[in-house]
Amino acid sequence: MKVLIKLGGSLLDCVETRERLAREISEITKRTQAVVVHGGGKQMNRFLQERGIESRFVNGLRVTTPEVLDAVLKVFAGSVNAGLVSAFRKAGVQPVGLSGLDAGLVDAEPLNPELGHVGKPVRSDPRLLELLTGSGYLPVVACVAGDAQGAAYNVNGDQMAAACAAAFGAEKLLFLTDVDGVRDGGGTIRPRLTAAEAAALIQDGVATGGMQAKLEAAINALANGVREIVIAPGSCPGIVGTLMANEVIGSRLVS
Repeated sequence: MKVLIKLGGSLLDCVETRERLAREISEITKRTQAVVVHGGGKQMNRFLQERGIESRFVNGLRVTTPEVLDAVLKVFAGSVNAGLVSAFRKAGVQPVGLSGLDAGLVDAEPLNPELGHVGKPVRSDPRLLELLTGSGYLPVVACVAGDAQGAAYNVNGDQMAAACAAAFGAEKLLFLTDVDGVRDGGGTIRPRLTAAEAAALIQDGVATGGMQAKLEAAINALANGVREIVIAPGSCPGIVGTLMANEVIGSRLVS
């Protein structure tokens, strides 16, 4: 079985949470081929603030100037990725830190000129993931992508995860985040959603911001062959094993 787990940057900011999730994920690698994709927005905000670099957002996406792109590479593909790789080493697995730049893992194209170096994934080559997981390694992928001309792009972590999951042939895509699941208009967690129901939550303005991004990525993943996507609270101890056992927690999207 193949599974891709996307870890939100807010979960990785706490050493204890990061190491707990690394231990939980290490357990499932004994019986599954797993890939981890991670964000790092909270760490990025702090890095820019410390250097007096202004963060501007358009429709929830960070405007990525050349100066901000340099920070993206240093934080996402640098310190955040290395910290997570170290946590996995401590948990007893053999992690390999990567970004979408490596071997054309994820290629992107500019999303909007107004956003600068922000890209949207347009293709993913899974051969590196297959080579590593097939040899017992755990790929840990930062949400940076590129193209054949040598450009680099800041890519939304949820979109990155969906692109990798579809190309890798993952049966499950787990979004571990800082919310309990997908809420409907009445504020109730929806334990199960179809792609059409998720799209309706976006259309009706119920799912906005980060949740809209997750649902859009989930819809895209379903359309490209991923059987099941779960949006669940990464702060809950034992969450990885719970989700792999198909127990009901968070929100599950199915085709």
